[in-house]
Amino acid sequence: MPRVPGLRSVYAKVGRLVYFGRMLDKIRLHAAGQLPADYVENLGKGFDGRCCHFLRVDYTALRDRTLAGGTDDELMAWCGEIGETWSDADREVWNGFMMKRGWRDSARSLLERRIKESGFEGKPIETMFDYIEFDEGRDPVASRAWET
Repeated sequence: MPRVPGLRSVYAKVGRLVYFGRMLDKIRLHAAGQLPADYVENLGKGFDGRCCHFLRVDYTALRDRTLAGGTDDELMAWCGEIGETWSDADREVWNGFMMKRGWRDSARSLLERRIKESGFEGKPIETMFDYIEFDEGRDPVASRAWET
């Protein structure tokens, strides 16, 4: 999948959480008719669903609130108001889980299948985040994206 204009890296943080900003981007791009069809099927599912579960917010409510307007930080604050607030330890666990998904866990076989289907054998892909980044034309290993 080529890079999608306006869709940020999975590693980009909002409120010190990875992935949240990307989910907001997908919501906004979909509403504008600019999200590629390959992404639409998983809106609110997969990593979106995991993120909403962590935040303790309903995806549909977050989608509606996002489309009503506001900055990423305002949307994160809204999630804290209707869902839960998160300690630094909570954020560390979330980020660690998400950044390591596919490495020595139940998602490994899916990751291996996607690597093969995409012809990415030989690339330094250890996690689903790495796969997504390579799939969209970014090299997270060269940029050490997990450190930003």
